[in-house]
Amino acid sequence: MARLVPYLEALRAHYGRPRVPKPQTPFEPFVRAILTPGASPKSLEKALQTLRIFGLSDPDKIRDLDPETIALAIKPVAGAHAKAIRLKTFVAWFADRFGGDLDRLRAVPAQQLREELLGIGGFGPEAVDLILQRALGLPTAVVDTFTYRVLTRHDLAIQEAAYEDLKDIVETQLPREAWGEFHSLMGQVGREFCRPQARCDRCPLKPLLPRGRGPA
Repeated sequence: MARLVPYLEALRAHYGRPRVPKPQTPFEPFVRAILTPGASPKSLEKALQTLRIFGLSDPDKIRDLDPETIALAIKPVAGAHAKAIRLKTFVAWFADRFGGDLDRLRAVPAQQLREELLGIGGFGPEAVDLILQRALGLPTAVVDTFTYRVLTRHDLAIQEAAYEDLKDIVETQLPREAWGEFHSLMGQVGREFCRPQARCDRCPLKPLLPRGRGPA
């Protein structure tokens, strides 16, 4: 049974379909994907706008700058210094492995590319799956803290569920074309309602909360 479909439908009804940002450079989707984990939409857009103003959504410029300068440009996002290092790490790998050629990168099978990205320093599964999904348009689900809170509080996952467990639930309970949308909607409901101290009363997912469950 596709248990997550009612959740997707309830979130669509409440928030509408998420807007897909239009990149201003071919490399910007990779920058966005790397900056996204833990960042609010407002801080993410502010950081990206600064990068655009100074022409820094470009792998050559990222490669030439020191991490401190990049961190200053992306300061609005959480973990700016770590993400600056991650950007430079990705650009170095991209240049060494593919000669900076996006077509060569896109030609690598998704699972092979995921394994390679997980093998380079500083990239966990969420960051890697964001790159695959958001920057390359590959069919892979992305899960995060918001997904964990909703799924565990609704008895759809156990408290001990790890990243790959949650990813498997999403990928088996929703059609692949909805994976990216579901991740965006989880972020919206998580920031507004499914916070560390849950705000269930007005949450669009409250009707789906199991009997006897409440804020946790």
